[in-house]
Amino acid sequence: MRRTSRRRRRSPRWAFWTVVVGSVLLVAGGGSAVGLKATVAAATSAVGQDELLGSAKPELEKKNASLDGAKNILLVGIDQRPDQINGEPLRSDSIILLHVNKDHSSGYLVSLPRDSLVTIPAYDNTAQKFAGGRAKINAAFAFGTRGLKGNDALKHGFELLTMTVKELTGITPDAGAIIDFQGFRDVVKVLGKVCMYVDTDTTSIHKGTGKDGKPAAPFVINPDGTLKRSIPGVKPNFYAKGDHCFTPAEALDFVRQRDLLGDNSLDYGRQRHQQQFFKAIINQALKDGLDSPTKLPSLLTAFGKSMTIDTGGIQLADWALSLRSVKPDNLVTIKTNEGELNSDSIPGLGSVEILSDDSMKLLQAMKKDDIDEFLLGHPKFVDPA
Repeated sequence: MRRTSRRRRRSPRWAFWTVVVGSVLLVAGGGSAVGLKATVAAATSAVGQDELLGSAKPELEKKNASLDGAKNILLVGIDQRPDQINGEPLRSDSIILLHVNKDHSSGYLVSLPRDSLVTIPAYDNTAQKFAGGRAKINAAFAFGTRGLKGNDALKHGFELLTMTVKELTGITPDAGAIIDFQGFRDVVKVLGKVCMYVDTDTTSIHKGTGKDGKPAAPFVINPDGTLKRSIPGVKPNFYAKGDHCFTPAEALDFVRQRDLLGDNSLDYGRQRHQQQFFKAIINQALKDGLDSPTKLPSLLTAFGKSMTIDTGGIQLADWALSLRSVKPDNLVTIKTNEGELNSDSIPGLGSVEILSDDSMKLLQAMKKDDIDEFLLGHPKFVDPA
């Protein structure tokens, strides 16, 4: 087989909670393992921790939890704070599997399109039962949250999504994290702004300006989050291709968009923009935050409060120290379906994304810790950006 060289992108740590840890390690600048662990433990005190994996990770596995070998971490992005969840279904905006190879030297970020057609297991969240069946993967989180509020909704939404990912891939995540996009407004507030290059014209379906000059919604949105129709007299926010410095509100709005992208890339475009946005945040934090003794504590607290994690029975500081070799240079971002739309229309579900046979082979390679070998034969799955 011809060996194909792969370009490893300088990827952000995305929503991976060790972004906080990584920042602290940069500040610590070395020292003993004991000293680093104490520093990391103090810095991550703001990170919310809860039981997210639930029954998807049996108690026996939790008791025997170890940092040895390959690891898989499920990362989920939402756009509501826990205190805003009041019983209505909450869909996950982003679903990413982070795979770390067995020697913890490299990591791989695999985004699962939110419209992917999957089988969701039957589930009882104590408030409403779900009979199970085929649906879009982001509906798993929603079915788990129905009738629940706050952190209870997050726990059950994440548990059902974890069960769905396990059904799809055979992978039981070793840990998980929920990233609250609205919480990242506070990160941007601390930084003052976040500057990045917008790679395609982007029109907002959420934010706009009415004829009176006041903020207004430019479109009517369907219950599943898709676009229904425009609202006359409201001009939507528009982010033209080129360099931008985002305010907190603009940043949150930009990373939510997928329907009106100039390149018509839909969910793949939103995934790309979220990854670029988090990279911009990390770069700006390194530039403007780590050297500021007044800004750094607020920055770390803002990062921590935007995350809720389940460490799978292992101390967060131990995770951080074990994976500290997985630096941005060692992270590879991978696109399912080679980043191309592979959609179909299903009665009752509308347009769905069908994961290709090769995409399923990718997920199987992740389970076996054979991603390197898979990518040698499928170089188009690597994001070259």
